[in-house]
Amino acid sequence: MGKLGKKARKFAKKNLQSVLKRKRKLKSMFKKKGSKRDEQDEAENLQEEQISKSNGRDLESENIEDAALDAVFSDESDVVEDDSESDGYLSEDSGCAYLDGNGSESNQDDMNVDNIGASELSVQNREILLELAGKRKKLKRLEKKDPEFSKFLESYENGLEKLRDEENFSDEDNTSDDGTQNPSKGSAILSKDKLLTSSALNTLCQLVREQRSISALTSLLNGYRAACHCGTEPSGLLDVDSCCGLQDSKTFSKILIFMLQEADNIFRGMLGISCSSCKKETILELKNTLKWKTMKPLIKSYLRSTLFLLNQVTDSEILAFSLVQLRASIIFFAAFRPLLHRLIKIAVHLWVTGEGCLASHSFLVIKHVASVFRSDCFNSCLIKTYKAFIGHCKFVDPVSSKHIQFLRNSFIELCSQDVPNSSSKAMVCVEQLAKILQMGLRAKKKEAVKRICSWQYTNCIDLWVSFISANIQDYDLKPLLYTIIQIINGVAVLFPGPRYLPLRLKCIQWLNNLSSSSGVFIPVASFALDILEYKTGKDNGKPGKDFNFSSSVKLPKHWLKSRNFQEKCVSSVIELLAMHFAQWSYHITFPELATIPLIRLRKFNETTTIESFRRVVKRFIDQVEQNIEFVQRKRDEVAFSPKDHQSVESFLQFEKSSANTRFTQYYKSIMEKAASRNLVMNQKISSMLQKKSKRKKQLLPNNTLHGGANNEVLEERKVDLSIDDGRDGKRVKKRKT
Repeated sequence: MGKLGKKARKFAKKNLQSVLKRKRKLKSMFKKKGSKRDEQDEAENLQEEQISKSNGRDLESENIEDAALDAVFSDESDVVEDDSESDGYLSEDSGCAYLDGNGSESNQDDMNVDNIGASELSVQNREILLELAGKRKKLKRLEKKDPEFSKFLESYENGLEKLRDEENFSDEDNTSDDGTQNPSKGSAILSKDKLLTSSALNTLCQLVREQRSISALTSLLNGYRAACHCGTEPSGLLDVDSCCGLQDSKTFSKILIFMLQEADNIFRGMLGISCSSCKKETILELKNTLKWKTMKPLIKSYLRSTLFLLNQVTDSEILAFSLVQLRASIIFFAAFRPLLHRLIKIAVHLWVTGEGCLASHSFLVIKHVASVFRSDCFNSCLIKTYKAFIGHCKFVDPVSSKHIQFLRNSFIELCSQDVPNSSSKAMVCVEQLAKILQMGLRAKKKEAVKRICSWQYTNCIDLWVSFISANIQDYDLKPLLYTIIQIINGVAVLFPGPRYLPLRLKCIQWLNNLSSSSGVFIPVASFALDILEYKTGKDNGKPGKDFNFSSSVKLPKHWLKSRNFQEKCVSSVIELLAMHFAQWSYHITFPELATIPLIRLRKFNETTTIESFRRVVKRFIDQVEQNIEFVQRKRDEVAFSPKDHQSVESFLQFEKSSANTRFTQYYKSIMEKAASRNLVMNQKISSMLQKKSKRKKQLLPNNTLHGGANNEVLEERKVDLSIDDGRDGKRVKKRKT
């Protein structure tokens, strides 16, 4: 093929694919200077984006996962670690190394030097570790080749241990500087390789009680630590056979009970602190004294062992007993901040997961810590309890609803200790609720709507509604009140359908509670009357199965066509309107307030074909009309004008205090019927749940585990659990057998 002509070569340079590809590469390497018009357009686009972000309309950048309810607080107390170097047994000589059962230093035999990062250790340390690892390998080879050499090493280490023990005993004086007597050189002191018998335990207890012997107390604390660190089975039952240093289960239970009962009195007696003293300043003043330097390691060992016991045991009675005894020693935690944070964490966990007596005692510990340490630990207690409540209330059933109600009431009691501080935290949480609701109303995405129509969101609203209702009379919580009202109105507007009837009923109840506690008028009649317009099935539908509204936020579809759904709608509207009107039945504006609701109720009474509904609605209309006539007649008798606010507020106050009007009596009868109806419904549902649980138990194999150590502790612990009610200083005692 011959050469291309001049015109053909020109065409190839301009239009061939390889040439065009090369041109595109060159263009990407060099940036063209944009025109002024393009620069203006880019500036305008940037300005529009900034305005849209400032208005909160940047929907793409918003992520619903970032708006978690428990992500509003950052609690850094979990990061605090214990300041101690080890958790070993107490030693009289601080320079004595802790030895294991064979007498050799407790180091790892198989040390992998390659896993040590270069960033963690310096070059010099790595060289030393490599040299030590090489020598250790040589010693192991010698032990394998020459067994007599290994026996020589063991005898040499045993001799060193005896020398250390003799030095420790010789350094101890008969009496200490604070006047407490110490046992002689040959007294029984518990170490990790010695067995503590029942008779030795009785002797040690007597020495501590009568002579305040520090050496005997040290031995007891070592034994107590051994008991607390006993190996546990997967079931959580204590296994005394795996516990070194204790003879049997009786010794185990005796030392646990003695230390838990007597440790606080012993420490207070040795330090000269009165039993009634509960101020942290008492401990802080003793920090520089010789008494405290002597007792500090003993107190710390007791506190750490008890906290470890609370993490190990799962029996609720042992946990409750330990918490009651530990609550008396709260002031000693003032000198050990890391242990204090650990105590709060354990108490919050037991408060959330425990039941009955255990949950109550755990909350008393949290409340006592918050009251003793005040601003130092109140925020930590508040944040941890709030996060625990939010994490625990994601799912609600008829069984767990009572426990969640207890958690809510106890959290409000904790907040009431420092309402100004709690209200600032509450405002942060309520703003987070508003943010999630705003996303749901604006975007209406499935994830956002799901998060709002959830137990976690509704329980959070219920928590702060209860807090506001309990404290608004004594504190200025109006900003918090108005914000939460807007959130509840938004939730009611977002879910108008019949399937969300339980959620709508909760919203109306919240608004009624806020209105009655604050004295602020909140219009709820329109939300309640909208329920009567639900048309989901025929008027003569079949009765459905019993359904518990208190444990659901959304109804199943098949229940909407039942007769029970229509009855629930009518009865709920009457109850909620009666509650709303009862609050304002003595107000001078009641005739105007009830006019529009009466019009809508008459319309429903004319259109419905069910006689039972007509009868209930007609009676309610008659009672409201009678109260309107009563208020109108009293209003015509007064001589003041509507501008006289003081006279308006005092209108019918005498009749309101007596509560003898017909509408008030009618309202009480409505509430009594509703309470009895709910009680019957709960009994039916609980009986159904019991039958289901019995069937499951019959299907499961009967594998029960019995722990001898737990039974010993429970049988021998015949002590009084004293609960301080915090009001008159009296101690209420309950005998545990």
